[in-house]
Amino acid sequence: MHRSIAVFALVLISSITSFARAQDEENRLVKMVVDLLNGDDDSLRPLAYEQIRSGAPGEPATQKFAEQLESVPAAARAGLLSALADRGDASAAPAVRALVHESKDAETRLAAIAAIGKLGNADDCKTLASILLEEDADAVAAARRSLTVLQDSNANHAIVEELNQTGSSQLKVALIEVLTDRRALEKLPTIMIYAVRNDAQVRTAAMAALGELGDASHVSGMVRGVLKAASGKERAEAEKQVMFVCNRIEDKDRRAEPIINAMKRLSSAQQTILLSTLGRVGGPLALAELEKAYGSSSSSVHTAGLRAIANWPDASIADRLIEIAKQDKHKDHQRIARMALLRIAPLPDGRTDQEKLELLQKGMELAASTSEKTYALKRAAAIRLIETLRWVEPYLDDEHYSQQACATIVELAHHRQLRDDNKPEFHAALDRVIELSKDKVVVDRANRYKRGETWVRPK
Repeated sequence: MHRSIAVFALVLISSITSFARAQDEENRLVKMVVDLLNGDDDSLRPLAYEQIRSGAPGEPATQKFAEQLESVPAAARAGLLSALADRGDASAAPAVRALVHESKDAETRLAAIAAIGKLGNADDCKTLASILLEEDADAVAAARRSLTVLQDSNANHAIVEELNQTGSSQLKVALIEVLTDRRALEKLPTIMIYAVRNDAQVRTAAMAALGELGDASHVSGMVRGVLKAASGKERAEAEKQVMFVCNRIEDKDRRAEPIINAMKRLSSAQQTILLSTLGRVGGPLALAELEKAYGSSSSSVHTAGLRAIANWPDASIADRLIEIAKQDKHKDHQRIARMALLRIAPLPDGRTDQEKLELLQKGMELAASTSEKTYALKRAAAIRLIETLRWVEPYLDDEHYSQQACATIVELAHHRQLRDDNKPEFHAALDRVIELSKDKVVVDRANRYKRGETWVRPK
């Protein structure tokens, strides 16, 4: 088709659209769009798509456009599906569903899966849920997006039905995540049930959903999830989800209250397990309970109380940790307190960077092993001061700490403003890093920063 014809088509479409209220003109517009869709000139199809999105209103026009899915060239189907989805007329849904089920063309099926999210209803949840188990990552992602954006008020109920019926842990996790993305608050009681199931993957997903959507009223159920979680990584993650919920309580001094109230109905052994969660939340109510446990004559309760104090979310516990590090009778407990002090020193909690550095330096003075001192140098990377560079740089000369010092200096140099404001000192330090580091990535970063280049951290 010649260029002049293309210009004529654009002018004609614009003219017809101006008078779209007249039925005969609407019919002419629909015919023109259909002709453009089925024509040989690919460059004109975007004009047709735009008219499908916003021109020729009404269900009859939608159905006429949807009928073209069977006849348009394969290269045009994805664009037509996208335009129909944006048009938002559910009368196109049957034609779109057919392609989800029957199309052998990957691009077409992918576009149909995406379109059904805008055009479909709760009845499509079963099909979309089944796609979540396919190996095609693109199809899975499209199905998940469609499940998330379905507007039917019954969609959440339909998703829960699929959740309850499937025996696949993979699908259960995916559907719980979809409910989270949909912010299905009314389904939290159901999700709570999955937080105490026997499948660790499902428990973790359910606790994450509760952590994102829950409020103080859900904490009593969430602590059951903490108790059900396997000790170690899973339980630590479950504790963090409870912490996220408690942190949304406006009164900071009362954030631990829902946990403490829930603990009253539990056994002594269960209460001891939950001390760690209390420590993550912090606040005066939590500290009172943890000090009581730390002072217990029971060795296990005493240790649990200490470990919970070591979980504290900010540096307000620093003086207590220093006291424990100096006075506790058990060397291992002293070490726990020292490591906790180093962890909290650079945390963002309202203190100035200078105050953070001073606390970290106190922790370094207390450090009793090479590993503890190495950890202190690692934590220094979070304190963006030239004074931090000056404190870390001498450790380049100590073979026990030089590699960590190199890594920390490079992390500090990553921040352009800090680096540029103190260019001579940073360049001298980076020269030493290039000379001493055994890590090729660290050396590469040092060279880049010297040249004023950026470095993108791998995801």
